[in-house]
Amino acid sequence: MEEFESDPGQATARVAELGLPMFVKPARLGSSVGIQRVAGLDELPPALEAAFGHDPLLIAEAAAVGMEAECSVIGNSEPIASEPGEIRVSGNWYDYQAKYTAGGMELVVPAQVPPAVRDRIRELATQVYRQTGCSGLARVDFFVVGEQVLVNELNTMPGFTSTSVFPALFEASGIPYPELLDRLVSLALERYEAERRHTY
Repeated sequence: MEEFESDPGQATARVAELGLPMFVKPARLGSSVGIQRVAGLDELPPALEAAFGHDPLLIAEAAAVGMEAECSVIGNSEPIASEPGEIRVSGNWYDYQAKYTAGGMELVVPAQVPPAVRDRIRELATQVYRQTGCSGLARVDFFVVGEQVLVNELNTMPGFTSTSVFPALFEASGIPYPELLDRLVSLALERYEAERRHTY
């Protein structure tokens, strides 16, 4: 943000090097709040301003193509991944309205990809979870092009309502909502006991 405030023209030019279209988003928000799809260079400065209105740290990334897939993960030292789900949106991209408006998106579980690709998604989801030191729960989002799987982002506190993707993926994987809640409480207690053994 300091760079943008001191020299907005230079900062904007650096971001523009990613090419178009691109997405500009606050680094530490969820539910696609503050994210803007930028298709023209004239849209970039207001998109940066809007993102900085939510967070002094932002992410600008080139648009990726492919099917959007999501995979839920639970666990501490031994995480397990759900069946991956495919996100189908009616608009241009998976924005706030698509997530929270009836009919804005359709979750297809399992994702309509070959079994080897589904296995790769689950493998990458647990790998990302471990390497970033997650515990309890998270959701890992992907783009899939053919048999290539690209990690998009890690959501360390996914939505957890009766209509959210996170529990829906585990429901489709054979872990119903009440059991999922029980497991998460057990994982929290396990982590608490493990942390009590350390001296800070």
